[in-house]
Amino acid sequence: MLNRHSALNTAIFLSFLAMSSCAIKNQDHGRTIEDIADEILEATMLRYPSTPTFYSIKNSRHDQLFDNSLSSMQQWQDREDQWLDELNAIGEPKEIGSRDWVTFGIVQENLAASRDARVCRKELWETSTTTAWYTGLPFIFDIQPLDSTELKEQALHRLSQVSRFIDIEIENLKYGLSEGYSSPKITVEAVPSEVRILLEPSSPFLSMGERGEDEDFNDQVKRIFNDEIAPAIIRYANFIESDYLSQARDEISISFNPNGSKCYPALVRSYATIQPSADQIHNLGLQQIANIRSEMSILLDKHFDGESIESFLRRINTDKEFTFRSEKEVVQYSRDALKAAQDKMSQVFRLKPKAGVLIKPYPEYAASGVGEYHSSSEDGTRPGIFYIAVKDPEKRSRASQLSTLYHETYPGHHMQGAIALELGNRVHPLVRYTYNDGYSEGWALYSERLAEELGLYKTPLELMGMLSDQAARAARLVVDSGIHSKGWTRQQAVDYMLNNTGWAEVDIQSDINRYISWPAQANAYMLGMLQLRNLRIYSEKELGDKFDIRLFHDRLLENGSMTLPMTNQAVIRWVTSLQVQQ
Repeated sequence: MLNRHSALNTAIFLSFLAMSSCAIKNQDHGRTIEDIADEILEATMLRYPSTPTFYSIKNSRHDQLFDNSLSSMQQWQDREDQWLDELNAIGEPKEIGSRDWVTFGIVQENLAASRDARVCRKELWETSTTTAWYTGLPFIFDIQPLDSTELKEQALHRLSQVSRFIDIEIENLKYGLSEGYSSPKITVEAVPSEVRILLEPSSPFLSMGERGEDEDFNDQVKRIFNDEIAPAIIRYANFIESDYLSQARDEISISFNPNGSKCYPALVRSYATIQPSADQIHNLGLQQIANIRSEMSILLDKHFDGESIESFLRRINTDKEFTFRSEKEVVQYSRDALKAAQDKMSQVFRLKPKAGVLIKPYPEYAASGVGEYHSSSEDGTRPGIFYIAVKDPEKRSRASQLSTLYHETYPGHHMQGAIALELGNRVHPLVRYTYNDGYSEGWALYSERLAEELGLYKTPLELMGMLSDQAARAARLVVDSGIHSKGWTRQQAVDYMLNNTGWAEVDIQSDINRYISWPAQANAYMLGMLQLRNLRIYSEKELGDKFDIRLFHDRLLENGSMTLPMTNQAVIRWVTSLQVQQ
């Protein structure tokens, strides 16, 4: 899983057309797509000032935090509406694959989906162990640049804004409660204890001071932390504990928030960039579960004496022959597999990133996470980071460790995301920093299957783990739509995941809370992967012996995180052009 903040032309002839189209002003509307994208990029960097920090964008400042006030959000939404109206008036460029076509398609859909999702009012209720401010903001200070006196001053200025950010979160949540919005109680109960971990000496707010290797700087960091941040963290934890939990809803479906029935389909589009109904999502999940269970049965019959799927999937998280002994062993197992994956990439890719990737265990304040990737830098000099779950190693199976690794690193998120960041002038800069779950998570799930083709699963247990992870993403279609549109209980969702995946129960418990508190996002994985796999099947059938998997992957990766409909158009155009050449 990619962390919650955002990230992802063909031939020379198309590039020429793209450059030509950028230079010609639209006679009716005055500005080109490139002009509008330039303005959005500049505004986005101001609105989301941590973006240059996450991507190590040169010549950027690193001294501000996101303004989470409701007034600032309203101003931003007004600007989004203006940009969307202007783009719609210009219209979609006709040349598929051109720079303008890529920019328009990604930006227009992002703005339109953002407008539709406003009905959810997420800013008034997102405060779960998956969505609360502390699941993202502290990571900024882990990578805050400190290489000069000026950068340290910027770091101190940013740090001094944390307490205000936290207090505004409290204000927003209070207003949300008054308007009938809340996160489900079950997803918030652990928030006070988790956020209080940030008060400990290992807090990233404090470790930034030590990282600066400057006694005066470290003293100033401690002063800001002790005088401002720590009291704000305590205020937030006490507010959640004393006020919020007593008013939070018991019902887990988003439909119990105001306009919740409109919110769910809007979020499906926002994450997946396509718009299937909840019933379609649910039925697709059931179909995919049936298909994957057939694959599991074949593997169990061949290697595990025909044991039942339910029995085996539960046993792999408890039998010592399948589980880890220590947190250190979990980390080393993943690092060894990462090296093996890197060595295979040239077989199926021409495009490869400069940036490497590191594997680290989650910090304690985020220990309930189930694995996520944090981006490398734009110039490839700072590696990406894959944070892995190591909690309770004796209950953590080896089975799915590798498929998760391939999903997050090579050939998954890191491969795709780092390539997108490093595309340079091939695409508009805004495209390099834009991300959607349908494409990016779909790619990562596709990568789990690709790893099988590359022989990266060495044992039947590891293959079963891959199938289990595929089943988990299919089960998410069933569970997410079940919770938010069909009245499923939390225990019903837990039981369904336990019976159809080999995930550890501790991870399933955390993940179910994630689906409850982050509606529709989990659908994007399987919806995206099925689109990409169908495009590959189509390309192989149409091109026959002329199909080259490396070129196919180029078409998927060369324009950043396109929407799924755009990806479909780009691949069909590529196939058609090759058929004409034949």
